[in-house]
Amino acid sequence: MKLFEFQAKEIFRRHGIAVPNGTLITRRDEAASLGPPLVLKAQALTGGRGKAGGVVIWDGSEDVVTLVERLLALEIRGEKVRAVLAEEKANILHEYYISITVRGTTATPVLVASEEGGVEIESVAKETPEKIVTIEIDPLTGPKQYQVRALAKGMGVSDTRDLQKVVDGLWSVFTACDATLVEVNPLVATPEGFVALDGKMVLDDKAAFRRGELLSELKAEQTKRLDVSLEEVRSDTITYVPLDGTVGLISDGAGTGMLTIDLIRDEGGVAADFCEMGGFTSPQVIYDAMSMVLADEKVRSLLVVLIGGVNRMDEMAEGIIRYYEEHKPDIPIFVRMCGTMEEVGIEMMRQAGFSTYDDLLTAVRAAVTRAAGGSDD
Repeated sequence: MKLFEFQAKEIFRRHGIAVPNGTLITRRDEAASLGPPLVLKAQALTGGRGKAGGVVIWDGSEDVVTLVERLLALEIRGEKVRAVLAEEKANILHEYYISITVRGTTATPVLVASEEGGVEIESVAKETPEKIVTIEIDPLTGPKQYQVRALAKGMGVSDTRDLQKVVDGLWSVFTACDATLVEVNPLVATPEGFVALDGKMVLDDKAAFRRGELLSELKAEQTKRLDVSLEEVRSDTITYVPLDGTVGLISDGAGTGMLTIDLIRDEGGVAADFCEMGGFTSPQVIYDAMSMVLADEKVRSLLVVLIGGVNRMDEMAEGIIRYYEEHKPDIPIFVRMCGTMEEVGIEMMRQAGFSTYDDLLTAVRAAVTRAAGGSDD
């Protein structure tokens, strides 16, 4: 799950990382009480805001309401601007880059930093790779002092203690939130110390069993406060493409999903979507997938096709049951469930009053029939 800058900064603040004082503006009239100088930053779930005109320094010479209205009307890399963050202007001495992410090849945390901040790190890596410092972190101990000293040397930072506070704060955020990316670009040196001028975070949806309350809180803030659709705040593991039919479809593999769409059409129906959950899923991921698919008012039946190679059917059943218990949708569900822990998953579904199918074609026929208004008996 991607967070907006203002959400990331609030989490940073809770973990001891200094951020500028700011106000979130969601309507143009809310800007009337602002006073200069301020930095006005468009809030969108994408990068490239500066190049797109999404960051403006306001010195009072232009009407702030007009500026905010202009920012709220922007679309950056296909993403709508949902709000404007108005922040105090910092006294910048130097801009750095720092992040903690997960190395794909080893799945271990990595601390990445550079003496050049405020620009896209990909450009630095391409043009001046020697300016990037990368340090692998032991997930059991976190960043060690000697590693931070090496980081400071590579960044050209003399105050190791101040940098240590930033690294400790980022590591605290990374572990407490089960993040896959925590990024500050730029991290600026000021006369008062380091300040995170920007913040980017991506949370691991598969950790929802540990961080379900946090994820729900952040998603609610995006959907209610900023009017972001559930489709837009979906987990990065879910691929959702709306189609024209009435049979809602969720699968745990792209190939299975495409096959099922063809089978639905062969039986005289049309799929309402292509919704594929990716490789490793969790109860929260299938819960979120159901939220997306059933938000479509055209859906008359829901077909869930699960082949548990790496995914556990008891966990899939848990997510399905929880969604129906909490939302009580008046939509019949047809589940083809097989693979890892299928006996447990099928029994959980049975006890909750749901039927499952061993045969995919039988499940498809039942879902198509109900979507057309018939009986699946």
